[in-house]
Amino acid sequence: MRVIDAHQHVWDPAVVDYPWLTPGLGPLNRAFTHADVQHEMAAVGVTASILVQAADNLADTAFMLLEAARSPTVAGVVAWVPLDNAKRVIQLLDGWQVAGASVVGVRHLIHREPDPDWVLRPDVLSGFDVLIERDLPFDFCAESLDLLRNVGELAEQRPDLSIVVDHLGKPPIASCGWQPWARLLNQAAAHANVVAKLSGLNTAARAGRRGAKDYQPYVDHALEVFGSTRLMYGGDWPFALLGANSYQDIWNPLRQCLNRLSESELAAVLGDTASRIYHLRPVS
Repeated sequence: MRVIDAHQHVWDPAVVDYPWLTPGLGPLNRAFTHADVQHEMAAVGVTASILVQAADNLADTAFMLLEAARSPTVAGVVAWVPLDNAKRVIQLLDGWQVAGASVVGVRHLIHREPDPDWVLRPDVLSGFDVLIERDLPFDFCAESLDLLRNVGELAEQRPDLSIVVDHLGKPPIASCGWQPWARLLNQAAAHANVVAKLSGLNTAARAGRRGAKDYQPYVDHALEVFGSTRLMYGGDWPFALLGANSYQDIWNPLRQCLNRLSESELAAVLGDTASRIYHLRPVS
């Protein structure tokens, strides 16, 4: 089975500006490279990863592409482009294609935009049209209820856009909550062009509530509304280290939540969905 971590970060605050990376984030406020986690991934059986943007600037994408070039276990990069400038999006994607860069998707930190309806602006929708033409998915940071609500709206307006909901839309694990998150995730899943990542659950939880039993109801709901062929695993390393001491701490509880799945269902969540959605190139 090819096991893919579909949501991993690398960053270096010495060379890239990350406005969110403040001193208050202590252990995260340093450089993290793919080499730092490679052996931990291998120890639990993860064989490839997708690097996902961590800043809305091109320097971050350049850093990820450099990391991808250095490591054969990086299967692709989810880059940043200025989606509100379609002409520039075309130029950047054309340039990366000519250079042979492994750009497999696009993300914008929409949860840091003042306007919760940013993804529905006409200029941004024109940017999404470019992604549709290139068959590139969009990672949707639905980290608030308003943003999760907009997943369905965007899916309706752009039914040919492949939308990936990051971190299951941040379920209310810390408060043992359920609605309206469960209903909104169901509404998002009603659109065939929407998939989701089983990622970021430990930072949506709190100390003492980061075990499989704490995640299970939320994972089960995601499996019910999306099915295994529209879900993918993501470790969210190193951001997830805010609630874990190692990659194994991230992997083990989530993997336990999948014990009830058949072999084919497990293969879908742990690799096949990511391979299909991101059109991943083979890795050695």
